[in-house]
Amino acid sequence: MTLKSVSVSLTTLVFSFALLASNSGCEVSSTTSRTADGPEAGSTAGGDTATPGDGSDDGQKRVLIDGSSTVYPISQAVAEEFQGSHPNVKVVVGTSGTGGGFKKFVAGETDINDASRPIKEKESTQCKDNGIEYLEMKVAIDGISVVVNPENDWCKAITVAQLKKLWEPGSTVNKWSELDPSWPDEEIRLYGPDTDSGTFDYFTDVICGEEGASRTEYTPSSDDNILVRGVSGEKYALGYFGFAYYLENANKLKAVPVSATDDLADAVAPTAETIEGGKYVPLSRPLFLYVNKAKLARPELAEFLTYYLEAGQDLVSEVGYVRLGKATHAETVEALKQAIGE
Repeated sequence: MTLKSVSVSLTTLVFSFALLASNSGCEVSSTTSRTADGPEAGSTAGGDTATPGDGSDDGQKRVLIDGSSTVYPISQAVAEEFQGSHPNVKVVVGTSGTGGGFKKFVAGETDINDASRPIKEKESTQCKDNGIEYLEMKVAIDGISVVVNPENDWCKAITVAQLKKLWEPGSTVNKWSELDPSWPDEEIRLYGPDTDSGTFDYFTDVICGEEGASRTEYTPSSDDNILVRGVSGEKYALGYFGFAYYLENANKLKAVPVSATDDLADAVAPTAETIEGGKYVPLSRPLFLYVNKAKLARPELAEFLTYYLEAGQDLVSEVGYVRLGKATHAETVEALKQAIGE
């Protein structure tokens, strides 16, 4: 609210500050619509702090999800569609990153954690210590995309070795010409996920050889939309994030084909076909949901997850990821049925 006059009463000011304070720290609801500008990370609505599964004054039940910003577009899309046919259920989706979401999940604060990597041994141990038994569900396949600005007309492909040289801890590469003498003698502006991100964990593992091993001189964010804006706004930028965010912003980004060998002729671009066919290596990976099995006794959670694996597979394609293969999908459906007790 903007002040149109300095003659605002003290009472009005006090009320305004109180209202702002009461709205701070509210949970994020998944009811924000998807837009043509790309998947929304951290949609804003609600202010709901109800206990998971408890009814509130409006009679709604809650499904609480947090975690990966990469998986977020799928969960947000499924939540929108599910709520359309289940108006008594409110699905609340947050984007704390895979690691940040697991911190809440192991404490029993959420029903589901979106994850762009498998659960770590430490997180699994914390679940056991806290009496939380979980179900791991594969829901889609992603191909981490290395992207540059559309004005970049020199980097037509890149090798894993070059990516390692650029991103490894202690890297001294600051200019494009230091990766290839034919490339511009200009500073590379780097953008990537923050350290709570499962995408960060996976990328550093397969590119740098050790999970979490990365240079620190780059612009990190848990919001992939910020990374998109950074790379699309700077000619000499380079970044990486999930395939869906590239696909939704393909008009203002270029995906760089990646070669697992030292021969650029072997480079493969990320597409639905190359990711599904296992040709886009080593940056293809599964995406997961982790579910607190004890909470599956709540019908609304069981119904939501069943819907996720049925209608949700169509939405996986809609938001830009790759559907599970038939065998993997069947195994996941059966595992959910067993966990529910069907």
